[in-house]
Amino acid sequence: MRLNRYTLILLSATVLLCGFFGLGLSQDDSFIKMKLGGVHDCKGSQNSAEIESLARFAVQEHNKKENALLEFARVLKAREQVVAGMMYHLTLEAVDAGKKKIYEAKVWVKPWMNFKQLEEFKHADDGPSFTPSDLGVKQDGHGLEWQAVPTNDFEVQSAASHAVKSIQQRSNSLFPYELLEILHAKAKVLEDYARFELHLKLRRGIKEEKFCVEVIKNSEGKFHLN
Repeated sequence: MRLNRYTLILLSATVLLCGFFGLGLSQDDSFIKMKLGGVHDCKGSQNSAEIESLARFAVQEHNKKENALLEFARVLKAREQVVAGMMYHLTLEAVDAGKKKIYEAKVWVKPWMNFKQLEEFKHADDGPSFTPSDLGVKQDGHGLEWQAVPTNDFEVQSAASHAVKSIQQRSNSLFPYELLEILHAKAKVLEDYARFELHLKLRRGIKEEKFCVEVIKNSEGKFHLN
């Protein structure tokens, strides 16, 4: 059977790629770091043990390279990008000489080679430790106003999770509450703390319920159901 020109080209490219991956992706660093995909939010939870471990690794590596003494505090945002392995783009909070600061880091991981490397670590723009959804507030002549924030935002989801846990603790139900959906979310900042107003859809057993709650987040990053 004769193969046409385009089929031969496709087969040749496939063989080259298979050979490249078979060699462990170590022949050419410039090619290894080629961007194979766009940057997008991590599939798992941004405050998962795996992501936190990568953030701690980034801080530790930065401390070694720069002889610094940063103390990891928390992950604010995590995104991932498919390269020759996975590149994690992390926004994290660390304590520097008693003051909380925000940093951005990139960690390159190749699980099949047990490889992990800090590619970039830099200080983000100065600002409060609150994330954009905390600061999604505009100030005008009438003072600080409530502003709608995305329901899929990390801080909104964290506030909602805390609310569900608090509701469960305060109830006498044998069935646990499960968060089905954040229907609506608003936020505003008052001096050194943020307030979230959330409309939640929960399930308890076979029954679905809706709750309107207000959650406060203080300057230390702790949530409290008002």
